[in-house]
Amino acid sequence: MRIILKILAAPFALIFTVLAFFCAFLLGASQKVFGIVSGLVLIGSVILFIQGETLGGVLFLVIAFLVSPYGLPALAMKLSGMIAGVGESLRRFISITR
Repeated sequence: MRIILKILAAPFALIFTVLAFFCAFLLGASQKVFGIVSGLVLIGSVILFIQGETLGGVLFLVIAFLVSPYGLPALAMKLSGMIAGVGESLRRFISITR
């Protein structure tokens, strides 16, 4: 029975491993772009504050935080780590020699 579960788990381990590498590649590629966008939005926020549009400035600050490395990219990194962890668990389950 255990061998059947290992055979069924093998394709999922491969899928999760490939998906984790793909996510890591996308995160690395988009990191600089998001940093530049975050800086530009921050500058726009400062300009809006100088012009007296407080609501627009605050909105731009929130957007700048979301695209900064501490916002959505951090969440994506956490999810990518969880996907890699599931793949690793499946690979360990398959490699146990019992």
